Amino acid sequence: MFEEKASSCRFPDELVGLNLAFACFDAIIAILAFTQLARIHARNTQLGWTRQKVFHILIGFTNTGYFIYFVLSLVAACRGWLCWSYSCGFVAMAFPRILLFATFLLLLSFWVDLCHQADDEEEEDDEQGFLEALIQNSLNRPRSSLADRRLCYPFRLIHVGSRQKIVILVTLLVFLLMMTFSVLIWIGMEENPIDSSTVSRVYVDLFATAILLLGGALACYGFLLCRKMRNVRSERASSEIWKVAGLAIVSVISFTSSAFVALFTDIPVLYHWHELHIDGVYTSLLLILYYFIGSSVPSAFVLWVMRELPPMSMANTQEESTRVTFITENSARRPQNWTTSASSQNQASSRGSPI
Repeated sequence: MFEEKASSCRFPDELVGLNLAFACFDAIIAILAFTQLARIHARNTQLGWTRQKVFHILIGFTNTGYFIYFVLSLVAACRGWLCWSYSCGFVAMAFPRILLFATFLLLLSFWVDLCHQADDEEEEDDEQGFLEALIQNSLNRPRSSLADRRLCYPFRLIHVGSRQKIVILVTLLVFLLMMTFSVLIWIGMEENPIDSSTVSRVYVDLFATAILLLGGALACYGFLLCRKMRNVRSERASSEIWKVAGLAIVSVISFTSSAFVALFTDIPVLYHWHELHIDGVYTSLLLILYYFIGSSVPSAFVLWVMRELPPMSMANTQEESTRVTFITENSARRPQNWTTSASSQNQASSRGSPI
């Protein structure tokens, strides 16, 4: 499959340096993501696959895929792999991009859950108010066991939210579409009417349009979520607003720049470099926009937003939930005014959260 042809390593020097830099940076992000994932799991082994863990593993695999792509691009260019200029290079380029798309599509699904929480029947059993739930359901905070069963979907509970099921379905469809295009590109290697470069351009344009729409959706729901959280008067709410706003802004800038580069240039199909006109400085700037700004920056920013670790253990909470209260004969004979004052204090404390 990786037939070689006699050729020296004629990859442009500027692109060699950029590929090595991108590979190193993506390797660092992947190592940080998997290391943080191990720390999160070690802090509390009782939890299943929470949102925080899912985001870290997706980002880890995304940047691992980009690391493999940049390294193999240099090896393929120097060794003259024929397959790399067609379907193999196409798959290596497209697969980590799909994982990045799935990561932020999952983020969008959680934001949609929060913005429409008041209208969802699944959220009717929450005892807290809607605006307080926005804070409790923030990206980097641990949630109650009931919320974890709804949205974090630990595998042992086999429960996935309805919008997260849509994310999984869309990701599978995009993956199947990518594999279909890779087969067509493979067929186009032979003498037939199929042009492999045209097929790859069609896929790149379709995926760039989807990325552009995803960035717009993140901007809209990020704005709506910030408006709802602004009504909560607390320091925690203000910090979460900045994180949501930062994610929305970074997503829009990153996805818009990478989508326009993909739509109007041949940067995404640079694995077919020997048939393209390459200008060292101009191509390098476009590569930075597409790969560094369009992929590495949003991945690193998500890791920074979700850097906080969950509590050490849930054992104390479980013990408190199973505590049994014994009522003695003397306590049953207490006067009525004491009972009334105690119940009023409990109601006041239950309404103490900022609205």
